[in-house]
Formats: sequence, structure tokens, C-alpha cells
Amino acid sequence: MARYNFREAEQTWQARWDEAQCFVAREEPGRPKSYVLEMFPYPSGRIHMGHVKNYAIGDLFARWRRAQGKNVLHPMGWDAFGLPAENAAHENNVHPAIWTRQNIASMRDQLKSIGLAIDWTREIATCEPDYYRHEQWMFLKFLEAGLAYRKESWVNWDPVENTVLANEQVVDGMGWRSGAPVERRRLSQWFLKITEFADDLLHGLTTLDRWPDKVRTMQDNWVGKSSGLRMRWKIVDSDAGVEVYTTRPDTLFGASFAALSPEHPLIADLATRDPKIAAFVAECRKSGTSEAAIEAQEKIGVDTGLRVQHPFQDRTIPVYAANFVLIEYGTGAIFGCPAHDARDFEFARKYNLPILPVVKAADGTNVAEDGSVFVGEESFNGPGTIVNSDFLNGLDVEAAKLEAIRRIEALGLGKGTTVYRLRDWGVSRQRYWGCPIPVIHCDKCGVVPVPENQLPVVLPEDVTFDKPGNPLDHHPTWKHVACPTCAGKAVRETDTFDTFFESSWYFARFCSPHVSDKPFDRDAAMYWLPVDNYIGGIEHAVLHLLYARFFTRAMKKVGLIGIDEPFAGLFTQGMITHETYKSPAGQWLSPSEVQRDEAGNWTLTADGSPVTPGRVEKMSKSKRNTVDPQEILERYGADSARLFILSDTPPERDMEWTESGVEGAWRYASRLWRLAEDVAELGMDGAIDDDARGEDIMRAAHRAVAQVDEQFESFRINSAVATIRTLSNFLEEQVKKGGFGQSGWPCIASATAILTQLVAPIMPHLAESMWERLGRPGLVVDAAWPKVDPAMLVASSVTVAVQVNGKLKGTVDLPRDVANDDAQAAAVAVPAVAQALEGKQLRKVIVVPNRIVNLVVG
Repeated sequence: MARYNFREAEQTWQARWDEAQCFVAREEPGRPKSYVLEMFPYPSGRIHMGHVKNYAIGDLFARWRRAQGKNVLHPMGWDAFGLPAENAAHENNVHPAIWTRQNIASMRDQLKSIGLAIDWTREIATCEPDYYRHEQWMFLKFLEAGLAYRKESWVNWDPVENTVLANEQVVDGMGWRSGAPVERRRLSQWFLKITEFADDLLHGLTTLDRWPDKVRTMQDNWVGKSSGLRMRWKIVDSDAGVEVYTTRPDTLFGASFAALSPEHPLIADLATRDPKIAAFVAECRKSGTSEAAIEAQEKIGVDTGLRVQHPFQDRTIPVYAANFVLIEYGTGAIFGCPAHDARDFEFARKYNLPILPVVKAADGTNVAEDGSVFVGEESFNGPGTIVNSDFLNGLDVEAAKLEAIRRIEALGLGKGTTVYRLRDWGVSRQRYWGCPIPVIHCDKCGVVPVPENQLPVVLPEDVTFDKPGNPLDHHPTWKHVACPTCAGKAVRETDTFDTFFESSWYFARFCSPHVSDKPFDRDAAMYWLPVDNYIGGIEHAVLHLLYARFFTRAMKKVGLIGIDEPFAGLFTQGMITHETYKSPAGQWLSPSEVQRDEAGNWTLTADGSPVTPGRVEKMSKSKRNTVDPQEILERYGADSARLFILSDTPPERDMEWTESGVEGAWRYASRLWRLAEDVAELGMDGAIDDDARGEDIMRAAHRAVAQVDEQFESFRINSAVATIRTLSNFLEEQVKKGGFGQSGWPCIASATAILTQLVAPIMPHLAESMWERLGRPGLVVDAAWPKVDPAMLVASSVTVAVQVNGKLKGTVDLPRDVANDDAQAAAVAVPAVAQALEGKQLRKVIVVPNRIVNLVVG
């Protein structure tokens, strides 16, 4: 028997698919489509196991939908702008464009070796001018429509690199690359008006029933729509007041302080006269600007010396500047009710402020034996009844909110309102390797859009990275241009777009990537979109997915497209993990450097010294617990890697990569090949014995198809692999039994062909080899998916319980719907039943068809 040669097979079938242009997609109006897309990768130079998992899942769906008769679009591209390329320029003295394109070429070859059913004719790279010219054009359309604007905002500023840092690039208050203390600065930045669609983005979530609930919840929370009260607290001994927004007006009687953002205008004014406040503001500016960064910090503040009057009580409360209040949310000012808010509680404990409970917990968790409400070791934030609050006493929390708002409005101190956590999207970045923002600054004319006939604004190639900051800003000539309006001296915008800009519309470009006069062809986009299966990591649940949903709505507003939601179905796959190892010196070791000895202990392969195994963690370069996919592909083949990744655990969960696991996948692939060989040889033998097993064999195959269809549809891919294994085991047993004869051979051959088709989306190269060995015409990739015969799902025989006087004595296998007389005859022939009937008179026979035969004796 010929051994399955995966190296030869993979090269052969990939060449055949390319030659036949199997995966080249074309619009066919009227034909059902299926758009399958994995979140496109950053071209770092090497694929990793996360890529293999992501694309194995997507490829399965692309191949399965194609076999079902759908017109499938499964494209590929590269999210090619970003800081890693600039870092490489700094470290390796190589131009970002050269570094990026070399990496794309390398990763393209690696991904092709996996055997993906991708339409490579649609490949795009976001760093190419023929891509980013269109987003420049769209930005100008957004500018015309009022969806883009410029304003001053607070940013993280690295004073050594002279650049804005994303929140993720601030580590312990330091620039991630320079190590310099980060400052908060106000800079003029470009923004996209995502807040215009806040309600629509929330409503749209209710239509995305094929998205994970967790992701929809995360987006709902990120938009953060809340109803509350905007009210004025009068400053004591002053005609001025402080505007406060609160979502908990029911807790007004528990207020013990007011707190203002360090960037609040009132604090800025006080800081000019009070060194203590000025120092506090300066300290706050050393931290990050994100809500997450602020939430993680210790809650600190400084007493301003001001006090404000309570609206309903004859008392005043102190006013603090506090680091946990965001200027961008609400009014940049809050009142603190420590008993019922975790941040306020922490702050009050630190500064010895009163903690006044005003909500009696519905479950009694903060109620003493005498019925009074107490304060424990943390705030209480749940439902309950209002206490210690005058006219609000006895109301539940929601009713109290409405009543408090009504009373404040009656006093003319405020109004009920709705606010959002969602902020407009700042898209300016002070770096070179990004899409230039297409505007020009003129002292006379102000901000002038670059004329459409001058697009794209192309990045200059002759840049240097020997100075801190943005190379575009200190380029000697690139930024100096004539104003398009007055022809006077002007300068280009030297900021480039946030790289989320490119990934917010690439799915639409894939629909018609070769049109040059517009971002995409509207008819093509309306045919293919929305994406039916979008696959990627949970880490993109908010920003990328929210920006893409906004961008689609913005494109609709300017007339480019006619849909709201870009991704009809979303699947977030789990991560690949691996055990970690440390040397005796405490250094991280890679899996390739260690081995198990005969006693089962981990040792260094080089010298046998002991190794300490650690936790199973996400594969990462820092802990060196990565496995190079190229090594796996060369040792076991693409199909074995794909099978292990898809069969080990449910795909939404993390999976642990083990050498034994992929070895097991390789052994199973070899078994499938042997089965195909054996079945092919059976046909050549021309056995003569007749065999009635054919129907059972076909029933098993049809049951497997029905199960796999349902399991693929529900993303239970590992269960589908188990179903396929069950069928292959059954077919192997049948082959070992032999004796098929003239009627049995077509059945075992047909069932094995069906098995081959079920295997094809998972192990496509092996499936093609099996299909050819079985003598089937054409390519399995072109074969129609097997259709289930409903009659074949009904078992031809049933197991019937046999009772004597209601007590179970045995079972018997009978043809389905057998006649009652035949059922009785078979029942009395069961040895235990015959023994029970011996010497007794059979008085009555009760037959429950296909279930029970009960013999009543006396």
C-alpha cells in the first residue's frame, strides 16, 4: 500500500486549485452568496498558530458553503500601516515600505502553504497608494457631510519621541519605547463624529442575532447610554455654580462631596492661584487619558476650599479636584455618594469623608437586625428602597430617580437628560507610516481640503528616522505646498490616520478591489455585503468592530452604500496556548529546547539538565512558548495541523497546543488514506458474495451528513470532527468484515466518498487524494455537498424491550413497524423469556409498536 505523501499531495492539489481558478469569485446576481472573511493580519513577517486557527476556521466555512452551492467570496489582505514598521526602521535601518512588503511576501507564501480557499486575485495592502487614496477621498466626503472635524483634545504626549501615544502605548505612566514620563497635552486633532450614530449603533446591536452576546454587551457598555440628571450646585458665597451630571439622582441625600476633573475650567482657574491645585493637575497629566487607565489608578484628589449648597438640605459639601473624573463624560463634574458607588467609596475612605447610606438593599445585605441601614467594607450598588432621604423614602431606586429629577426641575436647578460614554473618534497620529490626512493649512484660508484631482497624497520615500517625532514634520520639502485656494504658501497636514481607519472599510474594498475611480463598486458591494461569517479575536470586540459599524453608516450617509451593518455573523475564536518552561537559571525556554526523559521529567535537550514546567499560557514571544507553524507544516503537513486545531476544543475556547495532539491528527489522516486505499482495492477484487449490509452503511453516512451540517452551522466544529471519526471507524469495521459482494461494494464506496466530502473542508489536500483514489470524477472541491435522504435518517430496525408480566426479561432487534405476530414470535424466542414462560399459560400479548412486547402469563 502506498504511504500518504502529504508534501507531494499538498503541492499537487494547491497547483490544481490555482490552475482551475477554483476560488476566484465573481458576482452572479440571483445566485445565493456567502462572504467569509477573517480579520486581516498585520504583516509582521511570520505567521503564528493564532493565524493558523483563524484561517482554518474561515477556510472550513468557505469550502463548506461553496460545496453547498453558494457563490463564495473569501479574500485576503494586509493591515499594513502602523508603528511596528517604524520601529523596524529605527532598529534595522530599513525603510518601512521595504520591511512591510518583504513581510507580506513571506507571510503570503506561508499562508498559501496551508491550502486556503482564498481568492488571491483580490489581495490588498492598506499601505499602497491605490488603497489609501480612496480613504483620503472618503475622509473629504465625511468632512463635507459634517462627520469629520478638528478640535483640541487631551492626548498622551511623549516628550522625548515628540509624538502622541495611544493609551496602550503608555506603560506605568511611561512612553513604551522612550521610557520618558508621559504628559497630558491639549493638541488640535482630527475627529470622526461617531457620536452622531450612538443611538443607531445601539439599536443595530438588536439586529445582530448571529453575534456573540458577550460582544454585543461590550459594545452596548462602550456606547454607554445612560439617563440621568444634569443639575447646578450653587457655590457658597458666590453667584457661580457647578454643573454636575449624575445617573443616580436617587442618592442625592447621600452626597458627601463634589468632584471635578483636573481639566475642568474651574480647576484650571483655581490652579493659577493655588500652587497645591496646580501641582495636583500637573501630576494628573502624567497619567494616561483612557477611562481604563484612570480606573486602575488610586483615587486621589485635592480639596479646592470651595463648598456647594445641597439642593434639599441645609448643609454644604466640599468640592475636590479628583483624578477619576473625566472631562469628556457628562459635565466633567460629579457629586459623590460613597455608600453607593465604588469609586466614591474609595475616595471617601482616603479623605475621611462622610459615607451616608440611602438605599436599603432588597436582599437585606446592608440591613442590621434593628432594621437600620449600615455601611460595610464596600459600597452597595444594587436595587432596593430609599431611606434617610426625606420625600424619597419608601420609593424604589427607579421611582426615586424620576421623583428627584422632577423636584430638581421644579426648583429650576436642572433637567433630566441622556448622555453617552462614547466619545468621538480621534484619528490623528503623529507618525510617518500611515495614510496622510488630505488637508492643507493656509494662514490666509485656514484648513483647505486637498483637491480631488490631487489625490492620493502619497507618503514621501526619502524620510529619515534619526530624529525624534514625526518624520513628515521635519521633512525638508514634502509638507511645503501652495494653497489650492489662494496659491499662497501653505503646509500639508503632517498627521496620519489611526490605522483603525484602514480596517474600518477594507471589507467593502474586497468586493471590487481593482476599481480605481472610487473606493468600491456599489453594485458589487451590495451583492456581497454584509459579510456572512466574520472571524477574529475577542480583543477586537469593541474598537475595530465599533469603528467598522460606524464607518459603514458614514459611507451610507455619503451615498457609497446602502447597508448599515457590515458583519451579519461574527465568530470570536479562542487563543492558542502552550505550556511554559524555565531553565535552572530562571530563563524562559522554547518547546523546541526541551524534552521529556524516561521518567516523564522535563529536561534540556542539549545537556539533560532539569527544566521547570510552568503554567499553560497564551503563546507569546516574551515567554518563548511559541511553536513555529512552518516546522509543524514540514513535519506533519497542513491537514494534520488544521485537523488538530479544529478538533481539540470548541473553537471559541482557548486550546492547548501539544506535540502529541498534532501527532494524533497525523495518525488519523494516515488511517483515512488507508481506508480509501482499502475501499478502492475492494472494488478491484470483484468479490462475489452478496451482502445486505449496504443499507446500514448508507444510513450511517446520511446520519453523519445531517449531524455535520448542524454542527458546522452552529460552530461546533470539534463535535463535527467527532461525528466524522465515528463514521470512519464504522466504515473501517465494515471493510475488515469484508464480503460485500456486488450489492455491497457500491454502498461502501459511496459512503467512503461521502466521508471524503465531510473531511474536505477540514483536510482538503487529503480529501482530494482520497477522492482521486476512489475513482471519483473531477475535484472534491467542486463536488456538490451530499444531500441527506430523510428516509435514511430513520433506522431500519429498532431494539424492542420484552417483558413478562411487566418485568423486563430481555431485548430483541426487529424490523421497524413489524407485524404484531412477528414481534410476538421473536419475543418468545428470547432465551430468558422462553425460560420465564416455561410451564405457564400465555393469557395476553400487549405490543407497543417499535418499543415493547409485554407477555402476560398466569
